[in-house]
Parts: sequence; structure tokens; C-alpha cells
Amino acid sequence: MKLEENEGFLTYQQTNATQFDNRSCGRSEGMRSRSSIIISQSANRSIFSPRISSAAEIHGFMLGESEEEEYEDMYPLLFTQLNELVTMQEDVEWRETARWIKFEEKTEDGANRWSKPHVTTLTLHSLFELRTSIEKGTILLDTESSTFKDIVENVMNLKIARNSINQEEKKKISYILNQKHVHQTQKSWIRTVADNLSSCNGNKTQKGATVEFSEKPLKEQLKNKFRKKIPTGTEAANILVGEVDFLEKPFASFIRLKEAVVLGSLNEVALPSRFIFILLGPRKKSKTYHEIGRAIATLLTDELFRKIAYSALTKEALIAGIDDFLDELTVLPPGKSDPTVRIQPPKFLPSPQKRKSNLLRESKSYCNGNSQSPHGHPHVSEELKKTGKFFGGLVKDLRRKAPWYWSDFYDALNIQCLSTIIFIYLATATNAITFGGMLGDATDNMQGVIENFLGTAITGALFCLFSGQPLTILSSTGPVLVFERLLYNFSKDYQLEYLEFRLWIGLWVAFYCLILVATEASFLVQYFTRFTEESFCALISFIFIYDAIKKMMNLADQFPINWQYRLNNVTQNSCACILPDGGNDSSIDRMEYRIINSSAHTNSDFLDWAQFTQSLCKDFKGHLEGNNCNYVPDIYLMSILLFFGTFFCVSSLKSFQNSRFLSSSIRKLTADFSVILTILIFCAIDFICGLETPKLTVPNEFKPTNPNRSWVVFPFGANPWWVCLLSGIPAILITILVFMDQQITAVILNRKEYKLKKGAGLHLDFFCIAILIILTSFMGLPWYVSATVISLAHMNSLKMETTQTAPGEQPTFLGIREQRVTGLAVFILTGTSVFLSPVLKYIPMPVLYGIFLQMGVAALGSIQFMDRLQLLFIPSKHQPDNIYLRHVPLQKVHLFTLIQVLCLAILWILKSTVAAIIFPLMLLALAGIRKAMEWIFSQYELSWLDDILPQNNRKEAESKMEDIDSSDSETSELKYQGKNPEINISVNL
Repeated sequence: MKLEENEGFLTYQQTNATQFDNRSCGRSEGMRSRSSIIISQSANRSIFSPRISSAAEIHGFMLGESEEEEYEDMYPLLFTQLNELVTMQEDVEWRETARWIKFEEKTEDGANRWSKPHVTTLTLHSLFELRTSIEKGTILLDTESSTFKDIVENVMNLKIARNSINQEEKKKISYILNQKHVHQTQKSWIRTVADNLSSCNGNKTQKGATVEFSEKPLKEQLKNKFRKKIPTGTEAANILVGEVDFLEKPFASFIRLKEAVVLGSLNEVALPSRFIFILLGPRKKSKTYHEIGRAIATLLTDELFRKIAYSALTKEALIAGIDDFLDELTVLPPGKSDPTVRIQPPKFLPSPQKRKSNLLRESKSYCNGNSQSPHGHPHVSEELKKTGKFFGGLVKDLRRKAPWYWSDFYDALNIQCLSTIIFIYLATATNAITFGGMLGDATDNMQGVIENFLGTAITGALFCLFSGQPLTILSSTGPVLVFERLLYNFSKDYQLEYLEFRLWIGLWVAFYCLILVATEASFLVQYFTRFTEESFCALISFIFIYDAIKKMMNLADQFPINWQYRLNNVTQNSCACILPDGGNDSSIDRMEYRIINSSAHTNSDFLDWAQFTQSLCKDFKGHLEGNNCNYVPDIYLMSILLFFGTFFCVSSLKSFQNSRFLSSSIRKLTADFSVILTILIFCAIDFICGLETPKLTVPNEFKPTNPNRSWVVFPFGANPWWVCLLSGIPAILITILVFMDQQITAVILNRKEYKLKKGAGLHLDFFCIAILIILTSFMGLPWYVSATVISLAHMNSLKMETTQTAPGEQPTFLGIREQRVTGLAVFILTGTSVFLSPVLKYIPMPVLYGIFLQMGVAALGSIQFMDRLQLLFIPSKHQPDNIYLRHVPLQKVHLFTLIQVLCLAILWILKSTVAAIIFPLMLLALAGIRKAMEWIFSQYELSWLDDILPQNNRKEAESKMEDIDSSDSETSELKYQGKNPEINISVNL
């Protein structure tokens, strides 16, 4: 290191940085030749100075190409504090007037509190003045001083050496800078009330600490609760501005410490300081110094300028950083905006990578009808590149996932996982009961609730232990149920043994699946664009909503509303009186006599059994049998209240996390346990009020639902030998269905927006599915694939966000808590549900149906398809400013939506009719329909409405896309969401 002085500029400079010095200083002559108040522009923006190097070129290598995660480690966040010199009678003090982390907070003098965080609005003149201050002021870079007094002394000595100030001014400036600092500390409401009462009694209270400047942190600094809101590793920047009478020209200095140190009572919070900016000058009638202080504070909160401030070796590099900031600046006309209005912080900020790319290279415009796509395909990744080897993809998945295996267990040590286990278990158990009941009806109980419980537990647990994506939840699905019904009817019609026929189909399906794994067929998921994904997700979501409502409607048949109901007339509603076995003719004759006499009928020869009441049945020692014997007239009404109450309660508690009430930790805990809290609340209401609504019932022993079957299916004996060969034909259709159902869900779960760290395992997952199909076929259990809605609910319940956020900053999505424990625990609980029946019997079924409805609505409401569907009914002037509406004509948007609606309608019709046999082919045809849409829409339009398909010539496509910032997470996220940035399919589905 060497110390170099040049016209009052002091810097510690690496001796091997000569090359960068030459780059940086090569522009100094050009800059000095211009007036300091003229903005320098980048070469690609200026029309008058094309030969002058841009500011970005001067410090281009400093910007680098570091990842966003490394960025915060290399260049810590800054807590910036603005202190202004205030005259108090015959003395002066430094008073904190504003602070920044991400956004500005001002001191509200009248209210004695901090303002809401808001976006800083600057005057253009203040930025010009700041640039001049840096250009003409004293710069100290990487100074090794450890106390504030030593820093001030070094600055004074340098100024005297330049003859900028004399000894008398040095003493006065040193005295001013070492005066006491008064901070605006946040007080509790109890302390505030006590201070107000004290002031009413005549005791004046001061806003903050009033002690002299201390070289050690004060007690108020160490105990400041605001410290909890400052992210770990944050350093401080101190800005001191003020007006004095003894200076004739401004005194400006910018200091960067080599090592961040705590500078006593200088800061509101005891943080190590890295930067100090001092500006003193003659008195002005305007707020010039205050605005310059706000300008430098805003610059230090800017990600790109902060990087320059940390790494600059010359004054010219700092000035170039200001020039780049000015190049990106947006000016609001004073007559068209209200300066008193504080701009609320945005929910999402542009990534530093996007801004760096704009500085380092010229952006290409795609707004003039360019047919090339501005975004790459979302699924093209290293995990989906074909190896060309037999089972090559499976081997790569095993090697990728093996190092993370043990971490998949200890990463689950978090209370968030507990709430997830209970939530997903209830959803899985309810799904097992629902589909088990429907399977039992479709197969004459050859597969029923107990088979579904056992199969879910075994396959789910094994999948969580050995799969590549253990966050996937396996379950029975609607499309598979349709094929089970068709297989059973076919077997019944042709007098085939259903389970044996199904075993051979399952073996063929597993064989086909293994061939697909061996040939790396998962590579085809690159052709599953959002068009296919959304159509499939919308179908599954509609199935969830439809099944939940259908179940509630079925309760109306079981518990009809009868406004003139009489309990004694229960035998009129599917409830018969069964006489004791010892009943004789004489007792029946007496019964008929009493019924005839108690009725309004005059014909004594006619016996109206509808008039046989509950009381008469008891008189003759009979008992009632039937669905409605225990009928209570208000059960269905109460069930409706529980159903919709659960839906609205869960939705409200989940959205409570984004509200303004209570602390962020309480809001997050409430959102995580929203389902559990809702179930407890409504179970308590049901129990206290004695509503007698239908409850959750699970099998109490592991016995086959149909006594004519066993737990092991033998492949030979009941059917002709040729059935094993015939089974290969329907197995093709089921293989297509399993592949589409499994891989579409896997594609959605492994999207980039989830920020998964441990990688995907599409080949390994499908291999596990193939092995599990063999196991379930031999045991006569249902076939299982990924349940889209439940799996995405599982992912959503495990998302992680930053716990420490700066004021005004939205919590940052960090990713998913990737582990195997939650899924494993869910399926273990599902298997042991037979032992939990004494507890589960208190959960009302309408509550579980309400949870199903909420999951379906949440999944459906978070996809772009629903947004585009709403646009059909919204006039153009009232339509939201969705990102795709800026690039695609509205007519094309409507056409794209109508095609998707048509495909969804066809899928629903095929699923619900006898044509369900070709349902898998229609799922496969979605990819073909999407390919055919390229004849109607341009690649540019499809890139905003959907995703682009992989090109045949990959190298040519990559060369065309080399200038495109594929890391622009903000733009791609907005394009994918299609509406409000806070909603997207990968987080809220």
C-alpha cells in the first residue's frame, strides 16, 4: 500500500492497480474541462460526446458479474444517518433528522416520532451540488483511523496542508464536529405517555440523549430496539451537514475507513461505521445543505453506487458513480407532481444485475415487432440435458441428490415444519377418505378407504425416502380414478378377475415407465410450457372445488332441510321401524289398530305405514334403521356455515401475514398455523354447540374393505393366459396419463421461482413411481402419482422469508425449506390414522371440505389464466397494467385465453364422460396444440403470454439470445405472474 496526494486528494492505493489507475484517470482531463454542473452521460446515451468513455467503462470491472447472493457479502448494507447542525441558544448540537436503510425515514418533529418509510425524492440541483462537493472536496479512502476525533484531525491537517483553511478555522470546525449528538429514539407508548404527563406538569423532556460526544457507545444506543430491524452485517454511514458563520466557502470531505469501527455516540444504533461525509458552509436562506445531505444518503443506499463507494480507488471513480446514477435518474416535473406526497416503497425492486447489464452493454429493444423472444425457456437447465447413455439421467440425478441426503433430515428442525405436517396430513387423510370412498363405489369395494389409506402411507413414505424431490405428495387423482372405474367395468362385462387384470396392466405400466427412464424421456418436459401447465393446474383446481361443493351437496340429501319437521315423524324420511324378532300377529294387529285410529284416514282397510311414528315404534319395542333416523333439522345449515366459515377463516389467516397488525413474527406464525387454528376453532364451535354434523371417520383396523380379496394378488389362475398380453394395450394410455400427471407437477414444483438449492430429480422421481406401481399392483392398492394441488400447498407452507427487513422493505423470499421429514411424517401419520380415530372423530367433515375448497381456490386464483379470463369482462380503460398487456395486442390476449378455455372444457368433458379413455391422449395433445399456436402468434407474443419452445438448432438460438439478460428475475417474474407481483403460481399455488 502507498499513500498518494494529488491536489488535496488522499488515497491508499494498491501498487498493482496501475492498470485500473490508467483506465480511471484517463477520463479526468475530459471531466475537468467541463462545468461541474453538467451531467456526464454514458456514451450510448449522449448525442454530443460519443468519443468520451462512459462512466460505466471507467469502473466497469468493479461492477463485475457477481451473483446477487455474493453481492451483500462483499458490499454490506448501509445504515445511513443524516445529522444536521442546530443552534440551541448560545450552543450548537448535532440532531438526527433522517435515516436510511433501503428507504428514507424522517423525524416528525411535531409528533416526536419517525415517519413511514418512503422513496426519497431529490432535487436535481442537490445532485449537481453533491457532484461538485465530491469533485472539489477532500477524499480520504481506506484511512486507518479508529476514532472520530482522529478522523477529524486527519481531515483538518490535510486541509491546512492545501491552505484551504487556517488554524483558527481548524479549531472552530473541530469544536463544531465534536459537539454532542441528539438522536431520535423510538419510545414505547408507555414511556411516551409518561413523558407527556411529565411535560404537562412543567418538566420539559428532551427528544434524545443530551450528553457530550462520547468515544464509547451510550446505553441508549446499545438498547435501541430498532437494532432488531437492521439486517446482520450492516455497517453505518454518517452524514454531517450544517451552516456556520465563520466559513466563506464550503468545507466538504468524504471519508471511507479501511476497517469499519464503532465511532462512539455518533450513530443512533451502535453499528460499525464505514463512511463519513462532512459538509459545512456559509449560511444560506434555502435548505441547500439539507438537500445535499439527503442526496449523498440516497446514493449510499443505491446498490450500484454502494459498490463503487466500497471499491473505488480514485476520486474519478466516485464521480463516475454519480454520473451513472444521474444517467438512470427519472425527473418528475414540478408542476405535475406534489412534493409533499411521500411515495410508498414498491413491493419489488429491480435487480442489481439488470441495472449492471444496462450500464455495461447496450440493451436491445424488442418493442418494434422483433420476432425474437426476450426470455429463454424456463425449463432448459443442466438437469434436463440428455447424456445419451442408458439410464444416464437417472445416474446424474443420483449423483446430484446424494450429497444432500443427510441434510434433508436435519434441515427440518424448524417449528414451521410442525404446522406443515399437521396441515398436509389433514389434507392427505381427507383426500384418502374422499377418493377411497369413490374408489369403493366404482369397484364394489375391491379398493376402498382402507386400501387407499394403506397405499398412501406405504408409497408416500417410500417416495419421500428415495425420490429426487421429496416435497412431492403422492395421492390418488381424479384422472386415475376415471381409469379405475373403466377397468372395473370392462372386467365385469367380460367376466375377468379385476385385480389380476389390473396387476398385469400395472406391470406393463411399470415396464413402459422404466423404458422412459432409461431413454431419458423426462427431457420432453421442456415442451411443457405454461400453457400446458396452467391448463392442467386449472383442471385439477376445478376438480378440487367441484368435489368439495359436490360433497356438501350430498350432505343435503342425507340431512335435508325440513322447515316443518317433527321429530316424531322421523320414519317418513328413509327410516324404517324394525319389529323385534318375537313379534306376533296379535301385536301387529294392535299396531295397525292404533295407527288407523291416530290417522286422518277414514278407510279402516288401508294401512298407511307413513303414519307409523317413532313413538309407536318404541311402544312396540322396535328399533329404527336408516340414514335419516338420527336426523336433526339444522345439521345441513350448520354444515354450510362450517364449510364457508372454514374457507374464509383459512384465507383470512393466510393473508394476515401481509397486514399491518401486530408484529411480523406473530403474523407469520399465524399464517403458518392458519389451518390448525381454523380446525381447532370450528371443532370447538361444533362441540360446544352440539351441532351433530358428520365427522371424520377412518378405518379402525387394517382389513380389506371387500372380504373376498386378500392383500396379495397372484398373477395367474383366474384369467386366461392371453390377458397378460392384452394388458399391454390399455397400459399405454395409463402410462401417458402417469407421465403427464407426474412430470407436469414435477415441472411446476422445480421452477426457478422456488429458488430450490438441492436440484431436481425428474428421472429419479419417475423411476420411483415405476417401482411403486409394481408394489401397489401386487398388493391390489391404488396407483399413486404426484397430487398437484396438495404438493404445491406443501411447498407453499414451507417457503422461507427474511426475518429481518429494513423499514419499508418487503420480506424477501429466500426459497423453500427442502427436506424429507415433513412428507415422511405425513405418510406415517396417514398409516397410523387407525390408531388416531378417537381424536379424529371430532373433526367435522364440512371443515375439511372447506380446506379443500380453499386449496382449490388458492391454486386457481394464482395463475395467469384467471387474470386473462377476467380481462374478457373488463373495459380497456379499467384493465390492470399487466406486463403482457404492454407487449401483446388485447385481441391476441383474448384469443390466447379462449383457446385455453376451449382446451380446458374439452379436458373436463373427456374426464366426465365415457370418452375418458382418450383423456391421456388429450393431455399429450396440449403440447401439440401449443406448438400449432406458433402459426397464429409470433414468438415475441408467446414469450409474454407463455414460454418459448426449445429451438431445433440450440446453438443458433443461444447465439441470438446472448445479449439478453436471462438473469432478469424481476421481468421474468412479472411476465410469469401476469399481474400483481405478489402473486405467482410458484409461491401461492
